[in-house]
Amino acid sequence: MAAITDPIADMLTRIRNGIGARHPRVDMPASKMRVEIARILKEEGYISNYKVAEEEKKKVLRVFLRYSPDGTSVISTLERISRPGRRVYVGAGQIPRVLGGMGVNILTTPRGLMTGKNARKAGIGGELLCSVC
Repeated sequence: MAAITDPIADMLTRIRNGIGARHPRVDMPASKMRVEIARILKEEGYISNYKVAEEEKKKVLRVFLRYSPDGTSVISTLERISRPGRRVYVGAGQIPRVLGGMGVNILTTPRGLMTGKNARKAGIGGELLCSVC
């Protein structure tokens, strides 16, 4: 098995694949960054829940996907913006709005991971990790 060069892209792909296959949850290796991304997705209402479990001495992040009553996913697009090959940094004034405010950006800032809206409010920029809508 090859080593994962971009764990965040791997996480987003696992969530996209889980939604496509209508799975109730997806599992992935846990890391602080992935847990923080899951926390933001839960706060913003894109996933129903997440938890960190320990299986065979390894921490596993279990993300419970959220669907509307008619069975469609709450997440329509999940896109990686800043990649290892092309980092994207923005100042507080350049943080883009996703779908005119309907979606959310996730940024790494000096104060930790936060949404684009919160970073704009706090007046700080950072690396633009991904967008969700």
